[in-house]
Amino acid sequence: MTPKPIVVWSEIPVTDMTKAMAFYSSVFGFKLTLDSAGPNPIAVFNGAMDMIGGHLYPGKPAEDGRGTTLHLAVPDTLEEAAERCSAAGGEIISDPVPLPIGRFMYIKDPDGNSIGLFQSNLQDTPS
Repeated sequence: MTPKPIVVWSEIPVTDMTKAMAFYSSVFGFKLTLDSAGPNPIAVFNGAMDMIGGHLYPGKPAEDGRGTTLHLAVPDTLEEAAERCSAAGGEIISDPVPLPIGRFMYIKDPDGNSIGLFQSNLQDTPS
């Protein structure tokens, strides 16, 4: 029996789509595709509407970053992603925290959303 994923989709509310697309593209290397087919424009991560994915949408972030925190895989190291985060207008919230399967750290995006940067030490994890 194969367990089904618990999280099937993620949405990150942003106030400035262009600025947010630039931030997430810079920090995570996402290729964002703007899709205006629905009721709101959305910027889809890596252009795919797969079951485990996500997008940016016009919305109001949780006050003071107190909403749910998504942990997103970085394409390289936490340190390199943190540098890109700062350069792109985000804020570093914590130092790296070690886990048996990798490391993570908290940041805030330019809208104040709480985001976890995650670096896996598992060889088969896509970056």
